[in-house]
Amino acid sequence: MELQVNGHKTYCYTGGKAFDASKPTVVFIHGVLHDHSVWILQSRYLANHGWNVLAVDLPGHCRSAGDAPATVEEAAGFIGSLLDAAGVQKAALVGHSWGSLIALEAAANLGARISHLVLVGTAAPMKVSAQLLEASLSDPESAMKMINVFSRATLSAPPSVFGPGTWVYGGSLALNRRVLASNGKVNVFHRGFKACDSYENGDKAIRKLACPVLFVLGEQDQMTQARAAQPLVAAAKDGGKSVTVSYLPVGHHQMSEAADGTLFAIKGFLKA
Repeated sequence: MELQVNGHKTYCYTGGKAFDASKPTVVFIHGVLHDHSVWILQSRYLANHGWNVLAVDLPGHCRSAGDAPATVEEAAGFIGSLLDAAGVQKAALVGHSWGSLIALEAAANLGARISHLVLVGTAAPMKVSAQLLEASLSDPESAMKMINVFSRATLSAPPSVFGPGTWVYGGSLALNRRVLASNGKVNVFHRGFKACDSYENGDKAIRKLACPVLFVLGEQDQMTQARAAQPLVAAAKDGGKSVTVSYLPVGHHQMSEAADGTLFAIKGFLKA
């Protein structure tokens, strides 16, 4: 599905189902060097169980035009514009890594328009090491190999993802290369990492939320360690919100390393 958002073509995967704005809607937001495809199992399930799905390619990524967001705040503004363009008054937001920060900031800004918030592989602050930040600009191929080692707790996907024995390291690296090559104007790898590293509004944003929150955290995550999410969890609980935390025995790519576990956590939270 293609929408015009802020004057630019925006691609959203709908899970193979026609979009119907009268149904409840969930927006999936990917992380750095990813696109809509990382949500394949979760988006298809929800699309076949009564939900509208908008698994978006962020601006300047793969099938979406426009300028790649330089900050979390800029990307969060895009999410509000996306809902307007789709004619959606209320939606759930699901974000992974950088996408979790975007979802958090958008939910804080949009208030009652957001029914549920799911933060997968999150942390705030989400600092990026100076060496990795520099490598993402000066030697992106080496940096991509590093993050795929740090991000994975397994080298083969479970059967419920792409097929038994799929090499998730190689598949993810190929996706990273494709996303980086999709934008000839800016390095979306460095830009996304810099946006994560510079975001400082996490605590304030989560205290502003008007919706329940689910955290899906990887116990073996080396990119956004589960302990790094605890300040956000505590801040959400301090505000008296409904907070659910699901720990999965995997690394940073929960959607593929624990595809079923991630899906079950999300659908149980959404009561899908």
